[in-house]
Amino acid sequence: MEVHHLRTLRELRDRGSVTAVAQALHLSPSAVSQQLASLQRGIQIPLTEQRGRVLVLTPAGERLADAGSEVLESLARAENSVPEYLLARREPVSVTAFHSAGLAWFPALIASSLSDSDGPMVRCRDEDVSINGFVDLVGDHDVVIAHRPLASDPWPTRRVHVTPVLQEPIDLAIHREHPLAKHETVSLADLVGETWVAAHEGFALEPLIVQAMFATAGTPIQITHRVNEFNLVAAIIAKTRMVGLLPRYTGLIPYFREHVVLRPIKGLVLGRHIDILTRPEARTRVSTRTVIDRVIKIAEETRSLSEGS
Repeated sequence: MEVHHLRTLRELRDRGSVTAVAQALHLSPSAVSQQLASLQRGIQIPLTEQRGRVLVLTPAGERLADAGSEVLESLARAENSVPEYLLARREPVSVTAFHSAGLAWFPALIASSLSDSDGPMVRCRDEDVSINGFVDLVGDHDVVIAHRPLASDPWPTRRVHVTPVLQEPIDLAIHREHPLAKHETVSLADLVGETWVAAHEGFALEPLIVQAMFATAGTPIQITHRVNEFNLVAAIIAKTRMVGLLPRYTGLIPYFREHVVLRPIKGLVLGRHIDILTRPEARTRVSTRTVIDRVIKIAEETRSLSEGS
């Protein structure tokens, strides 16, 4: 049983197709198939099966892929025991994040990298994916900054290592001169008749506020504009008397704070978990752990500034 065969099996589990595995490993699809066939020859029961035109893992293949991840983690740890590698703090680290976290944290993260001549170089990229898409990003990035709603299922820890960053509340966003801005908190009943700019249909924030509004006030919410990008939401509210929802720490950049304020909604718990997802073997690198620590520090500083404003 060869280590690179286990890596190929793991990639098939994570990426879902031979073609995707071939692209990730810089191999031809036939080479991927040959590696899987070589691995299968040493196993008594099938590891893969054909479902339509797609090759997928059997339950036995899933178990071996999980075990293979542990082998890869142990191998990476053994390689990192070499002093030269442990001291390679300049190893580049690729970081990806959803848009609002990238806007709030990437500038400080990049600046800290540039100012530390002995530390890791970061390569940042923003990604606009669904909640389920974050786990798949760990195959292409060392550090994945991800979010999920408070009531959602946890991340699949058999596939990724999870480092909690913070729990971020979601607040009502209104113009500073809106009549409700003088209140410390706002009730759903106060929002009857307001015109909303809300997330696209089916995204996490949209059904929560729609259901809560109808259940509490007995009236449907009036959504006029559908916008997912928080800066655009803030820009609309800054020019109008519409209302919306924004994350407390990462959703409102300083540029808009002169015109837009955030207020908690009484009786409604809205928020999200922000976590860092990594493959276990990526986290064994000193450079990766350094970047993770910096992200957590920057997030805490952002939270403190938001709560102090």
